[in-house]
Amino acid sequence: MSEKKITTFKEFYPFYLAEHSDPVCRGLHYIGSLLVLTALGYVLATAQYSLLWVLPVIGYGFAWIGHFFYEHNKPATFKYPFYSFASDWVMLFQFLTGTLPKQYFKNTENVTE
Repeated sequence: MSEKKITTFKEFYPFYLAEHSDPVCRGLHYIGSLLVLTALGYVLATAQYSLLWVLPVIGYGFAWIGHFFYEHNKPATFKYPFYSFASDWVMLFQFLTGTLPKQYFKNTENVTE
């Protein structure tokens, strides 16, 4: 029996959030994404474009540590790279604006996001 292939971002995003139910995993995603933005700002401000290679290492490094050691699942990036990349930024935006849906998360009674 094969799983249903997700074909839209609207379908994908709830799946993505459910795959990030552990607060430590989400926190590592936020740290990685914010460090990527900081590093990108540095690269652009200093014109050191040869450092662009560190951006995916930082972003995916933090995210994958969250998945492998806290969430214990395979990152959605492997199957849905574009939806996953977009979802990282949507989740960060929703976290920063206080609009992140809580129904997908473990321990929601203690979530302060």
